[in-house]
Amino acid sequence: MTESYDITIVGGGPVGMFAAFYAGMHNAKTQVIESLSELGGQVNALYPEKTILDVAGFPGITGRDLIAGQREQLKQFPLTIKTGESVTNVTPNVDGFLITTPKGTSQTRAVIVAVGNGAFKPRKLNVANADNFAGKQLFYSVRDLEKFRGHRVMVAGGGDAAIDQALMLEPVAKSVTLLHRRAQFRGLAHMVDLLHDSTVNVKTPYLIRNLQATAEGALDVTLKPVGVDAEMVHQVIDDLVVSYGFTADHSALAAWDVAMAEERRLIAVDRQMATSVPGIYAIGDGATYPGKEPLIAVGYGEAPIAVQAIMNTIFPDRRGPVHSTSITLKP
Repeated sequence: MTESYDITIVGGGPVGMFAAFYAGMHNAKTQVIESLSELGGQVNALYPEKTILDVAGFPGITGRDLIAGQREQLKQFPLTIKTGESVTNVTPNVDGFLITTPKGTSQTRAVIVAVGNGAFKPRKLNVANADNFAGKQLFYSVRDLEKFRGHRVMVAGGGDAAIDQALMLEPVAKSVTLLHRRAQFRGLAHMVDLLHDSTVNVKTPYLIRNLQATAEGALDVTLKPVGVDAEMVHQVIDDLVVSYGFTADHSALAAWDVAMAEERRLIAVDRQMATSVPGIYAIGDGATYPGKEPLIAVGYGEAPIAVQAIMNTIFPDRRGPVHSTSITLKP
């Protein structure tokens, strides 16, 4: 028999996890379907060591600790968690939607899409022999700080992620250089201030033109000055972290038997997080509306709005409390 749910959450990142928690608080029968092998999304897969600053109540918390706390939070309710599965189709029917994955089908009354930036992959370093060093001395994320302890590290990039990585490597690395192709950084003003107050060596504006292994096993990086007629320079390091951002891919959603209105390749939603398809809601970085800020904190706020809207629709006589403090958890 096909298992039936009140709410299906597609995406198990921080925002999808919080939506599942809030659905549990309403006693909604809920399943979470995540394509990666474990919950946590991009935060857990790419930035477990990153310090996250936009979660209320925490001056700073690592991505790993944030996801671990959310996993504990989910244990309070009998939720169905499916990892390593991709939703290949969502088909409307008289009872809501049929959810299809490579492992089978299930029925749901409503759907919350929390896929963030979708399938993601890092923007690669555009150097001919870069792939020869990938995973050895060239990395596109920092998953384990200890791997860089005592090393000479260069971080390439100019956004918040690059600045974050340079700052979190500073206490463990022998030295950290932050390389950017522009003279100005695109990061938040506070993060740029922290950068300039740190021991990180800021090197701008330069581009990486070549990588060469040294006889001692280090990495010789050839740097080209930008905008000036000057000779290339060399810097010998142990590790290179490239933080040029990620390309997002929402093509999997295009294969569904529902067509949600989009705006600039993001799912358009209203004030209740409802998409153009009745019964389907979207939250997190993959959803947009006027004034949207792509922050985890914003996604956390969108989750209860979507869940409450669903509960009001499918259980009109079961009015849930407005404040989470009014909801009594089961012992």
